Amino acid sequence: MAKESYTGRINRKLMKKLRIVEVAAGREKADLVLKNAAYVNVFSSQICRADIAVAEGLIVGMGTYSGVQEVDVSGKIVLPGFLDAHIHLESAMVSPGEFARAVLPHGTTTVVADPHEIANVMGADGIEYMLQATEDLPVDVRFMLPSCVPATPMDESGAVLDYRTIDSFYDHPRVQGLAEMMNYPGVIGADPQVIEKIVAAQAHHKKIDGHAPDLLGNDLNAYIAAGVYSDHECHDAADAVAKLERGQFIMIREGTAARNLAALMPLMTPQYAERCMFCCDDKHPNDLLEKGHIDYNIREAIRLGADPILTIRVACHHAARYYLLNNRGAIAPGYLADFVVIDNFQDFNIQQVFKKGVEMYDGTSVRDFPAPVIDPYLVRRAHDTFHLAHLTAEDFAERRPRGIIGMVPGEIVTTDQGYSDHIDPEWDILKIAVVERHKNTRHIGIGYLQGYGLKRGAVATSVSHDSHNIIVVGAGEEDMAAAVNRVAENRGGIVVMEGGRVQGEVALPVAGLMSDGTLEEVNSALEAAKDAAFALGVSREIDPFMTLSFMSLPVIPTLRLTTRGVIDVDKQQYV
Repeated sequence: MAKESYTGRINRKLMKKLRIVEVAAGREKADLVLKNAAYVNVFSSQICRADIAVAEGLIVGMGTYSGVQEVDVSGKIVLPGFLDAHIHLESAMVSPGEFARAVLPHGTTTVVADPHEIANVMGADGIEYMLQATEDLPVDVRFMLPSCVPATPMDESGAVLDYRTIDSFYDHPRVQGLAEMMNYPGVIGADPQVIEKIVAAQAHHKKIDGHAPDLLGNDLNAYIAAGVYSDHECHDAADAVAKLERGQFIMIREGTAARNLAALMPLMTPQYAERCMFCCDDKHPNDLLEKGHIDYNIREAIRLGADPILTIRVACHHAARYYLLNNRGAIAPGYLADFVVIDNFQDFNIQQVFKKGVEMYDGTSVRDFPAPVIDPYLVRRAHDTFHLAHLTAEDFAERRPRGIIGMVPGEIVTTDQGYSDHIDPEWDILKIAVVERHKNTRHIGIGYLQGYGLKRGAVATSVSHDSHNIIVVGAGEEDMAAAVNRVAENRGGIVVMEGGRVQGEVALPVAGLMSDGTLEEVNSALEAAKDAAFALGVSREIDPFMTLSFMSLPVIPTLRLTTRGVIDVDKQQYV
């Protein structure tokens, strides 16, 4: 197909704009009219009543209109489409297209994604893969470029991305800025290689998101002064208000790995809410199927006492404003015709979802849409990311004292529980290891874990934040080796092993993070694997895999495990 000329593009846009004006003025019929709508006006914070007219995918007016298609929404409430301000699509363990199919019934029409999970595995190819895999989906996927690949220099990922490697991606029309700056010690310590990423993003006039749990005082001042505009790691109101008072925007997170909404409800007031937005960060299959997406955050906030209209503004308009997505997040002329139709605020049942004026969810099913086309090279590359030798029990037989990582129920922070030199399931002392899987270095970090509860067998997963090496915990080295080998054989995923036999598994062959199957298929395998892990003694107070996946993230206090051993996160040194 010949490339459209500049003059041709202008003429096409001119004709489109002329028609928009004709329809808005009432001289032509609209493509779609939502008749008798009661809709949330995010500008006046009230419910208004009018017909809503749509042409060329845009809202052209509210008033009295007629259309080629007319939908009577009497007795219902029309809302702007919801926006997730920060999510890792990979956490859903399915393709981006399957993710879109899952969240459309929950009213999500735009997400801002950080592809640092796949970038830690595939480098710049991972970013390109996700850009192609999200092209023209009925959920608009915008991106923040990964800032920390690896998360810290103490980690060992499949790639190292400096600012030069990612700089060209800022020119992509769906890239909004630089994603969560997790290496806050590097920012505070004025590490030139960290600061230059912020400077480069600002040179492109882009946003920079933050990740700085419990940062206080002058350290917090330094972090914000460097140019970090937001934070999604606040787990209590005091932390959030300290950051908000210094000008940061606060993302109120309610996801699978971390649930902070209840603790941050004091922000859901007129005093603070203008600088707040909702995000999920990570959403696992079961949560998407059973609870929902941003609609769950809305329901919970209203249930906990938040004003419904203010809550809707936090769910769409504030994030759109922050990311300069100036044509979404509201029902007003010139905005995208992204609508969510609900019955009422109390029950909050979503009955229809429209994307650019097209009904994508009718209350029972999602409209079919084509899968994006991905470069065959990137598809092959994503399915070939495991490079490690076959392991035996001897590879895990280290007998020297190692640090014990103490798990905290319901949290992803850990405690320092001293040292051990052997496995003792009776005292809940298990061996944990992180196996490098990107470059066959044979690096294996070994430590001990308390609070997991496993009595026998082993659990391994290639979803291990953020470098996504293979993390394994076990009551014996034989099963640990067998579990790791099985993960590699599957080209990624989760394995529960006992006596050398697979008790449960989830294959994730796309970069070791995602499946090619449906959300329902992945969830079924995942739930069966959880049951297998619980049967081996894993505490039912934790998610056997999600919790384990964070034990290797070297930016969350207190102790973590990398391919080189147990580290003290606060001191950034090995123990």
